Amino acid sequence: MSRFFGSKGTFLATVAALALSAGVAQAHPTVANQPWGSTPDGKPVRIVTLKNGLGTTARIITYGGIIQSVETPDREGHVQDVVLGFDNLKGYTVDSAKGGLFFGAIIGRYANRLAGGSFPVDGKIYHTDVTAPPNALHGGKKGFDKNVWTIEKTGTNDNGAYVTLKLVSPDGDQGFPGKLTTHVTYTLGTDNALSLHYVATTDAPTVLNLTNHSYWNLNGEGSGSIEPEILQINADGFTPTDATSIPTGQIAPVAGTPLDFSKPTVIGDRLRSNDQQMMYARGYDMNWVVNGPSGQAPRLAGKVYDPRSGRSMEILTNQPGLQVYTSNSLDGGYAGVSGHAYRQGDAIAFEAEHYPDSPNHPSFPTTELKPGQTFDYTTIFKFSNK
Repeated sequence: MSRFFGSKGTFLATVAALALSAGVAQAHPTVANQPWGSTPDGKPVRIVTLKNGLGTTARIITYGGIIQSVETPDREGHVQDVVLGFDNLKGYTVDSAKGGLFFGAIIGRYANRLAGGSFPVDGKIYHTDVTAPPNALHGGKKGFDKNVWTIEKTGTNDNGAYVTLKLVSPDGDQGFPGKLTTHVTYTLGTDNALSLHYVATTDAPTVLNLTNHSYWNLNGEGSGSIEPEILQINADGFTPTDATSIPTGQIAPVAGTPLDFSKPTVIGDRLRSNDQQMMYARGYDMNWVVNGPSGQAPRLAGKVYDPRSGRSMEILTNQPGLQVYTSNSLDGGYAGVSGHAYRQGDAIAFEAEHYPDSPNHPSFPTTELKPGQTFDYTTIFKFSNK
């Protein structure tokens, strides 16, 4: 046999080369966009479809920069949508908006909570609307999730298919100072990763915290609970909160608590813990302090695996924190693309971001952005069925 195939090493190298070339030959990323209705006030919305040529498709709508769907194969090659969402614009602009659930959206100007809706910038106190009494949640009454973004560019390259969306937030928008210009580039790569690259600049000192609020279920949208999924989080600490989800200012160890996912752990094992932090949140809804330096190359923040489908997803980011949320507020009042009602625990959100209420905690990584500085962060969701 060795005389036919050459040495074992040569044979394996040849097989690997053939497999690689076959994969490259099949990987033809594409991008397309088309109309997707209009908002209640008449603004046209478009949907952008990214395909990486390897069986994975991501769709983004210009309303809220929302990830409307991500379709990717399971271990048998069966393709399913793995994010919760709706098949029409009304599901986002009217129905789910009433519950403030932020399906798939870009969150800004300030993701997560601000105590009392107040925050300092250069010694002056500013205010945004209280939307989760007694605090502000996710950037005011009309945050980035409720704006129509502009398609700045689309295209394909050797790395995949991409779209860049742009939003200009005027000075005073929702109470935040400074004219802020934000670009978010979504790239669906030939490595089966969906990357979100955030870049923002301001013309006056302000605070900024951006994230994406997709609800993930690796067994498929509408398939029920994510409790059997296995989660690992690369964090030794978290930021404890009071009963209103405002951080105390401490960073506490996860060891010995239901928040310890330093080893792969079934999500449902401790979801009903009587730990006080879990009781406040009615499940998981906390900010983990991701190990390793922030602001540099994205590092692994977490990984989730679904034993039913064989799908896994890695979350990589250069943000300092990862808010993990087990969709505790889904109450059966919304039915998604599948036609199935969404209930508590039917998805998990991974909101890579700065810590909640950072402007009011000087010891936390700063969220200040000044003229001449650039907010530049990346979060990557990488899929596998191996």
